[in-house]
Amino acid sequence: MAVKSRNLPFAFLAAAATLSADPGMKSTNPADSQAQGAACAADVAKSACGLPSKAVIDMSKATVRHTDGEWQKLLTPEQYRVARLQGTELAFRNAYWDNHEDGVYFSVCSDTPLFDSRDKFDSGTGWPSFTRPLEPAFVAVERDVSLGMIRDEVHCAVDGAHLGHVFDDGPPPTGMRYCVNSASLRFMPRKQYEAWVEARAERLAAK
Repeated sequence: MAVKSRNLPFAFLAAAATLSADPGMKSTNPADSQAQGAACAADVAKSACGLPSKAVIDMSKATVRHTDGEWQKLLTPEQYRVARLQGTELAFRNAYWDNHEDGVYFSVCSDTPLFDSRDKFDSGTGWPSFTRPLEPAFVAVERDVSLGMIRDEVHCAVDGAHLGHVFDDGPPPTGMRYCVNSASLRFMPRKQYEAWVEARAERLAAK
């Protein structure tokens, strides 16, 4: 019987996420869709979302760690540039900005579930946007004061992967907009995710 991720206790998800450490939304059209009051509007090339980050991420709290050389072997050049070097991918030219499949988005750097497609919405920015993380403890926030702006950088708390930035101009119920790079994510369809959860629940029960 499928396990519903929203009902899973945090303790189980946190343990499951580190067991394997290594590797009704609308279509967004840049011509006619733009987030109302968004800090990174679709028609602004150099916006708060479109610029790289230089936040200081505390890796001492991460449970999944690798050397730079190891990360470069585990990730594609684009994934490494964005997730490990805090780069930014192009708007409307990335894997998940217009993805409509039902499922869960994992960190590209570990088996950590970060965002649910049910919380994904059309922000008009050209990047995947979510109203909230699947489990708040898995997404950490650091103040980013680079490039003459004050932004809140978000990264995976388990592996330190840079995800993007969070803004307070999102829709209800949270009013938040997690603007995330596709290169930092790995998508898993709902049925596959439910099987993933069940497999880890069985492994935990067997210990």
